[in-house]
Formats: sequence, C-alpha cells, structure tokens
Amino acid sequence: MHRRITAPGALAAVTLLLAIPASASSRSPGAPGIGDPYYPAYGNGGYDVSHYDLRLKYQPATDRLDGTATLLARTTQDLVRFNLDFLLDVSEVRVDGAKAAFRTSGEHELEITPDKPLAKGTPMTVVVRYGGVPSKKQAYGFTSWLRTPDGGVAAGEPEAAWWWFPSNDHPLDKATYDVSVQVPDGSQAISNGTLQSASSRAGWTRYSWRSDKPQATYLATLAVGRFDITTGTTKGGIPVLSAYSKDLGNVYGAARSSVERTGEIADWLTGYFGPYPYNALGGYVPNTGTGYALETQTRPYYSPRQFAAGSNTSVVVHELAHQWYGDLVSVARWKDIWINEGFARYAQWLWSEHEGEGTAQQLADHVYASRPADDPFWKVAPGDPGPENQFHLAVYDRGALALQALRNRIGDADFFAVLKGWPAKYAHGNASVADFRRYAEQVSGKPLGGLFDTWLYRPSKPAADAARAASIPVRAAGTKGTPVQPKSWKKIAATNGVHEQGHKRSGGRVAGGGHVE
Repeated sequence: MHRRITAPGALAAVTLLLAIPASASSRSPGAPGIGDPYYPAYGNGGYDVSHYDLRLKYQPATDRLDGTATLLARTTQDLVRFNLDFLLDVSEVRVDGAKAAFRTSGEHELEITPDKPLAKGTPMTVVVRYGGVPSKKQAYGFTSWLRTPDGGVAAGEPEAAWWWFPSNDHPLDKATYDVSVQVPDGSQAISNGTLQSASSRAGWTRYSWRSDKPQATYLATLAVGRFDITTGTTKGGIPVLSAYSKDLGNVYGAARSSVERTGEIADWLTGYFGPYPYNALGGYVPNTGTGYALETQTRPYYSPRQFAAGSNTSVVVHELAHQWYGDLVSVARWKDIWINEGFARYAQWLWSEHEGEGTAQQLADHVYASRPADDPFWKVAPGDPGPENQFHLAVYDRGALALQALRNRIGDADFFAVLKGWPAKYAHGNASVADFRRYAEQVSGKPLGGLFDTWLYRPSKPAADAARAASIPVRAAGTKGTPVQPKSWKKIAATNGVHEQGHKRSGGRVAGGGHVE
C-alpha cells in the first residue's frame, strides 16, 4: 500500500479547481476563421451577429473615415476572446458597456478580450470606435476600397467590409443593418436598403440607410460622391432608387438607360424566381476604374466600363438575378459559388430568349460547340472551382450550360418549379451545391448525381454521350452544322476580358469584386 502526501499548496489548487464551474474551465477563444476551406481566415467562430449599426463620418477630399460600429450578437460557445475582421485603426472597444482589451493579428484580425468571459448563448453588444484612410490599408497585397475623384466606394467579393466596418466577414453570418453616414454638403452617401432620413447641419449632411432583411457582409456597400439620383417604383410596388456619378462622361447615357430598366427587369424575374424578396431596389454607377459589377443587396454596383460599348441590360439582369441567387440564398461555403454565378448567367440566357436574341438552348449549344475538349476552360469544375478560379469564366458559362442540361433532363415544368422553389425553401439562409442537387431530385423524382458530376465536377468536357443525354448537340466548332452564334452572345461575352483583367491579385488569387459582364 502506498500513501500519497499532498502538499498544502497543491491541495489548495485542487480545491480551487473543484470550485470553478465546468463551463468556466471550458471557455476558450473563438476561432479566427469560420471554417471556409477557400479562405480559412475569413469570418470568425464563437458568435453570431444579428445587427450592425454603423455611424460614420467620411471626408472625400482626404479619404478619411471615422466611425462607431455597434454589433448585436450572441455567443455560440463559451468565450474568453473573439475576433472581428477589420483593417482600420481602432481606438476603443467595449463589450456590454465595459472596456475590452484588443489587439491586431494576422492580415485582418481584430482580437477582442472582454472584461469578463462570456457563456454560450449570451447576448452581447460590441462597440468599436475607429478611424483611418481606407485606401491606404491593404491585406494580402490588395485593397477592396475603390477611391474615386469625388469620394470612395466599398464594393468587392469575397471581401470588402474590412475597409469600412468591423464584422464577421462570411456569408454564413447574415445580419440586418443601419448605416448612417455624414458627408460634406454637396456629396451624397449611398448604401443598401431604404433611405430613412437625410439632414444637414453646419456644412455636413447625414444620410441614414436601413436594410431590414438578413444581408451578408460582402453585400453591404457604401458609396460617397456626387450623384444624380432617380426614384420610382416597380409594377409590383417596390421603391427604386438609383444613382449615377455626375462625372461619368460619355458613358452616362448608356449607364442610365440600362440601370433605369431595373424595375422592369426585376418584375420580369419574379416570373422565374418568385416574389422580389426585399423592400428596396435600384443600382449605382460611381466613377470607378474597375471592370466588374456586384450584386450588393437591393442596390447593385456597376462599373462605368460595363457600359463602355453602349447600353447593357444583360448585366442588370445578372445582378438582379443575384438578389435571389446569392443574396436571398447565399453560399454555405465559397466553393458553392455556382449557386450564385451559374444561375445569374442563366438568367441572362433567359433574358436573351425574352428579347428574341437567342434561346437558352442555342446559347448552351454555342458554349458546348465553340470550345474544343483541350480548351483549359473545361479544366475548371464549376461545382468546386478552387479559390484561384472562383470567378473563372467557366463558373459562369459552363455553370449555365449545366443548368440547361438539367432543364433538358427533368423537363421545363420541373425545372422552372425548381428555379422558383429553391429561393423560397432557403430564403435568407445559406445552401450548398449538394443541397440544390437534392432539392432538384426531390422536385423531379429523378436521380441526378451523375448529371451533376458530369457537368459540374469533372475537369473535362462532357463526352458526346453525356451531351446527347442532356439534349446538347454534339458538333465541333468550324464543322458543318455548327450552332449559329446567338445575337445576344456578343453582349453577354463583351466584357469577359474586362472581368479577367479586373480580378488579378498578387499571389495569383482572385481579386475582390464581382462578375464577368
């Protein structure tokens, strides 16, 4: 028999440990990433945000932005520390009214240590005071803040929030927003949702915007400049507000004649996707030099270069289609980007039919026939393209081709039932490509695993037998009987090159920002 002698100090330590509740001993820091395989450091673990209240002041002349962000959130684990994604300089952080310690780490992490640990399921209010010059801040060698001659714009994908407000920056954590921005008289501040008020005092005007439906962080936008603003309503009664930079030059007419059709196009899309999901609509065209457009919720961003060759309703169709596919139903992980881009591209094909410029089938035939099997285009799998190819042309064109193959396999009645039913099923939430396949199988009653594998996941051109099974003609480009190029093709493809130029980043990664139109 052995006797263990316990020293008094050790006994006291054991007694103290026994006195600590188990929940306290299990408290740990929230993860510095939400778990996305493409972007491991994006988003954060340990909490869920329900609302952002942003009170900002911006000086266009110097690009200086000062703000106070109030986040309403709830812990999803026992927490001793948590992160926000942010780049500007922070002067103070409070959690539930008490000052909290904070420091920066990594490329874009703000680490916050509350005065007291937080138990799982606890509501918390986080206040961050900050300031800085967004255009001077970089992460991973790039900036998503777009400086303009008369101000600045926040619009980028998959990241833009870091440059103007602290957040849990991943589509899995959606929230509502109040964005109040003070700017010098003569400038305007544009954001998402509805304009609640605009009031002037002592040479400054404050614009207050509200988004009352859940919104992903990358879909939040801010634009400050000098704009011509138009208002109206859709046939369905949704208020429309659009803004055009006063210095767009010779693209002003083309931009305005395109974006002013927003209400008409949104009403048309409801026939395919169901009721418009928000209480505001519009678009804005600032004087930026980018080549992309972006589906910023309720109020898409358009680059002037989208309209360099004339009016372009196709790009408006694309961004408005995203209000259902991408905004209302968002990706579960960034690898599910096909849920956004394949469907928005297919909406352009449907618009082509509507305009009498080529059917979706003719566009699909052209995509399949115009690229030989050894074209690198077929190496990209739209169902999981990889972060370096997240906005590759194949995600758009091959992605839309996959939808036409699905349409031909299950028939128009089930296909269009899927298009309309999917946004309703996952409204204001997140879903994956696998979720969509299961839903299409449920509606159609047909097994679709092989079709999805062939058209979305194999890094090769679908073989002739697979094409025939999906009613896609098998004819090589340049041969007799090759499908005629639809009239709409040039409009749809006109800015693909601009897209590629606009999405290059150091290190070979895809740049923040939107689409191929």
